[in-house]
Amino acid sequence: MDVYGLLGNPVGHSLSPPMHEAAYDDCGLEARYVTFEPDEGDIEDAIHGADALGIAGLNVTIPFKQAALEIVAPEDLATRIGAVNTIDFSGSGPPTGYNTDAVGALRALRDHDVGIDGARAVVVGAGGAGRAIAFGLADAGARVAIANRTEATAHALAEEVPRASGHGLAELEGLVANADVLVNATSVGMEEDATPVPADALHEELAVLDAVYRPLETRLLADAADAGATTVDGAWMLLYQGVEAFEIWTGRDAPVDVMNEALRARL
Repeated sequence: MDVYGLLGNPVGHSLSPPMHEAAYDDCGLEARYVTFEPDEGDIEDAIHGADALGIAGLNVTIPFKQAALEIVAPEDLATRIGAVNTIDFSGSGPPTGYNTDAVGALRALRDHDVGIDGARAVVVGAGGAGRAIAFGLADAGARVAIANRTEATAHALAEEVPRASGHGLAELEGLVANADVLVNATSVGMEEDATPVPADALHEELAVLDAVYRPLETRLLADAADAGATTVDGAWMLLYQGVEAFEIWTGRDAPVDVMNEALRARL
């Protein structure tokens, strides 16, 4: 039996186990997905121990994504993003580290028929999710405007991302009014009925992805729907980063519908 799992602290809230186990069952794979919660200083021992024990693959979440980068052999995108969220132990050398957050966002948008190549995209937030999404959009051919509460952080990230520019939140209304794609990569809307983007800036030519998935319909998405925009809730990004991990680990197409059903049944 193959064992996969999630490294994080805490991980009790994770929706990854039911999503992945539904996929294993649907594909007839003898595999299970478990969670591991090492202390923050033990991440290197945890990854090496998983390798020694024959764990087939790991997802990595807060607070270990940056530290994992230094322990595995990261592929190029993970190196540029500066974080690893998926580890594959199947090779003969060091375990390989990937970042599937970027692919998750892109596949979520494409699943909703959103064109990215040549698009004008706005990413709100320059933290871990914002970094991954900005790189993913730029690699797919978008011009990316990064808006962040600390403007200097947005400018610093824009210097790393191709065809990107950095901005403060005060510029958001003008940026969004001229954008094709908007992504909220902050936690605004998770704990309160709030939005990082003025509702008046939203328009029907826009596609809006909110990385927040609890609640599924945030204030931003409700405002976007009222404006006639295409809306993509955060569960789609969560789903597709898991789909990408499944496909890296198993080498087969993931049963997307089955994983989506298992995920949304628990939201």
